[in-house]
Amino acid sequence: MPSLKEVRNRITSVNSTQQITKAMKMVSAAKLRRAQDLALKIRPYADKLNGILQNISASLDENSNSVYAEVRPVKRVLIVVITSDRGLAGAFNNNILKATNALIQDKYSALAAAGNVDFICIGKKGAEILAKRYTINSDYVSLFHELKFDRVKPLAETIMNGFIEGTYDQVDVLYNEFKNVVTQIPKTVQFLPIPISDVTSESTTSLDYIFEPSKEAIVEELIPKSLKIAFYKFLLESNASEHAARMSAMDKATDNAKELLKELKLTYNRSRQAAITKEILEIVGGAEALNS
Repeated sequence: MPSLKEVRNRITSVNSTQQITKAMKMVSAAKLRRAQDLALKIRPYADKLNGILQNISASLDENSNSVYAEVRPVKRVLIVVITSDRGLAGAFNNNILKATNALIQDKYSALAAAGNVDFICIGKKGAEILAKRYTINSDYVSLFHELKFDRVKPLAETIMNGFIEGTYDQVDVLYNEFKNVVTQIPKTVQFLPIPISDVTSESTTSLDYIFEPSKEAIVEELIPKSLKIAFYKFLLESNASEHAARMSAMDKATDNAKELLKELKLTYNRSRQAAITKEILEIVGGAEALNS
């Protein structure tokens, strides 16, 4: 049985940890409200913009396809991995890293072996792990420090220009989609080339759009804007998911600390009772020795 001093030290340590986890839970809950609000607000705008783009693109002839939708043999790939800057968020980062490894093994194992898979890591945790196995671009690791569209836009443009210039033949993005406070869904999305949905001729002809100046000009204006908004949406979703995951993890950690404190206090009381009983027995034994 541990000594009273050891148990007291453990109780003090667990109590301090419980206070820290409780404070982190409250901080994450406060940040989650704003992050969730931003993520939910951008969804209708991004989805509607993408829907209009899909409908118009489906009605274009083959000679009018955008450069962003050009499908070519995949010789070099860019993978954008979105994680968090800090840990203590449960399986949030681990899920994305597992999805990244699965993507490479399933689709790009030959390209990875030849060194033709490039990485852009947003978030320090993903960068730290992937840097041990791959060469990564860490210029945008700290993008979450001030998550604004004006800061995200240059990165999206760099990726888009890389695809147009032929530096990359495909761009995939991995992030956590925010569903609710307890559920975050790891997503792997083909960012470029744009996957144009199959739209039936009936649904296409039923759309009564009036184009000014022209259908092609509108598509060329919409596509870059839609891509930048979509990329910003990935980051907002991941940011909300991070705070939700950390809040849930810290809530569980606080509950676990509470249960551990109960066990430690019970152990402390038992040790203290045993020590008192031992002292009483020693006094009684000493008194009987004197009487004899």
